[in-house]
Amino acid sequence: MEKEKEQIQMPDNAFTELKPGEEYKPIMSPGQTYPEVNMWSVIWGIIMAMLFSAAAAYLGLKVGQVFEAAIPIAIIAVGVSTAAKRNKALGENVIIQSIGACSGTIVAGAIFTLPAIYILQAKYPEMSVSFFKVFFSSLLGGILGILFMIPFRKYFVKDMHGKYPFPEATATTQVLVSGEKGGSQAKPLLVAGLVGGLYDFIVATVGWWNENFTTRVMEWGVMAVDKAKLVFKVNTGAAVFGLGYIIGLKYAFIICLGSFAVWWLIVPGMSIVFHDQVLNIWNPEITQTVGAMSAEEIFKYYGKSIGIGGIAMAGIIGIIKSWSIIKGAVSLAANEMKGGAKASADTVRTQRDISFKIIAIGSIVTLIATFIFFWFGVMDGNLLFAVVGILLVAIIAFLFTTVAANAIAIVGSNPVSGMTLILASVVLVAVGLKGTGGMVAALIMGGVVCTALSMAGGFITDLKIGYWLGTTPAKQESWKFLGTLVSAATVGGVMILLNHTYGFASGQLAAPQANAMAAVIDPLMNGVGAPWALYAVGAVIAIVLTFFKIPAIAFALGMFIPLELNTPLLVGGIISWYVSTRSKNAEVNRERNEKGNLLASGFIAGGALMGVVSALLRFCNVHLVSDAWMEGWLANPLSQIASLAAYCCLIGYFVVATKVKK
Repeated sequence: MEKEKEQIQMPDNAFTELKPGEEYKPIMSPGQTYPEVNMWSVIWGIIMAMLFSAAAAYLGLKVGQVFEAAIPIAIIAVGVSTAAKRNKALGENVIIQSIGACSGTIVAGAIFTLPAIYILQAKYPEMSVSFFKVFFSSLLGGILGILFMIPFRKYFVKDMHGKYPFPEATATTQVLVSGEKGGSQAKPLLVAGLVGGLYDFIVATVGWWNENFTTRVMEWGVMAVDKAKLVFKVNTGAAVFGLGYIIGLKYAFIICLGSFAVWWLIVPGMSIVFHDQVLNIWNPEITQTVGAMSAEEIFKYYGKSIGIGGIAMAGIIGIIKSWSIIKGAVSLAANEMKGGAKASADTVRTQRDISFKIIAIGSIVTLIATFIFFWFGVMDGNLLFAVVGILLVAIIAFLFTTVAANAIAIVGSNPVSGMTLILASVVLVAVGLKGTGGMVAALIMGGVVCTALSMAGGFITDLKIGYWLGTTPAKQESWKFLGTLVSAATVGGVMILLNHTYGFASGQLAAPQANAMAAVIDPLMNGVGAPWALYAVGAVIAIVLTFFKIPAIAFALGMFIPLELNTPLLVGGIISWYVSTRSKNAEVNRERNEKGNLLASGFIAGGALMGVVSALLRFCNVHLVSDAWMEGWLANPLSQIASLAAYCCLIGYFVVATKVKK
């Protein structure tokens, strides 16, 4: 068995374009059958889906970034399979990863839209949201994403072989392939998870040091923010640091550039230019002059809207760039739909999909179920609104499925644009649905669409992994529905728990995308003018950035997400660069970077999971220290000095732990 493991390696043409007549032969032979779906893989897949759904939901609401669960799940799958001495576990591990990876995709779709209902509920108490609304919008969106993606599987994973990099799928596949190495990776991942989890648990539950370090701890810092509206902040958490490491220096730097542009140029600039003016044309609630506001208030009322405009324009530019790919994928899918049924019996195991008849029937049934959910669960029995809603969802979800898959295939990330929500809101207002009922309807619809697109993008990663290794696509496709069900239920529960514990409107959870959705949808549904001038500024910035070939979506996200959550990304990116370049030996640098990715995944998973535990303790009214002591200590500037010291120790541990034997 050991000998057999050592011989497993990726084919030479796995990552390169095929020559005319050349065929890709996966590791698992198409002519043989292997263990894939069984009690072991399904149970472990469900456990991974539950654990990582909870972790991803917490982290996504905390910092606005959902970490990719596929790699840590693959490492754990290999680790437990090795510990249990399972024979020929490669196929099983793909199924574990595939079911478990539903966590990240469902979370990404749900938490960027649905918490906006809770945020608006603080302003409009008559608005209501239940577990079942959150659950069904996530479940139905996830199912639509799976069904709409399957017809395009061959186009993206087979026909475009070697033409797309698939960064996340590549990394996950390498983990699954390296059996012994993958098993040994489980230990450092677990240790890093314990370190990161304990570190963030101490901050959230015991309060030994502050969560953030700011320049307000020094007298000159207080003067700078009062007089010039200039402030520096950094979140010192382990999970956010790990996220920055995995993002890497390039994108972390671009994100932070967007943040610095808003906080250090636009915010102080607005205070200087509009010092004695009250800018409240689109928001009557604003009564202060710009100069009387704090830096945080200027960011909240003006800076964030510029970020929203940038994100929206970056999304539109992405769609325009992807149009030829959409047409190519649609034509291929149409041909498959015509001739797929006849050829299915003769198709080799590694190219066998769920039958297109089942996909067509399943899509129709899911759309009918979504229509009924809209009609009675969201639109209060109004048939016109329900028909408009289901047409919007069906058209947007189907057309943008390939855009989502294309984004994942090229850059490994799937920025879900709020443009779909703005479009839905404008159409709903046009047919007469306004006010709080319109807000809930638009956000639930947005939840379904965003989850469908998120699932489509994430699912193509699973299918590419299966293609490289030689698993049966139909089995991955069938059991993906179970992962979607488990993840949707978990996300709904965690979201309600976090709202009860912290309150999305309290500011303790950043929930940046959901706050953006709330900020966009409120004026649209109430007939109040939206800040179109600020959106336009953001849109122009995105166009200029695109012209100079700078990733506009990353810059715009930086403009929108709070400063303290962007700066640690840069810290993580700098450490990533240092770890991967400090040796003159390229192989040593590569191994150190691999171990760094492993440790960072542990920080993310551990920190996020312990964040959920902290929320549970608060929810159950369990206090390890008195609230009065914690509030008094955290208000003391020394708690921020302690925070900085603890952060330096954490980074020091990380750098030392990435050392490998030469």
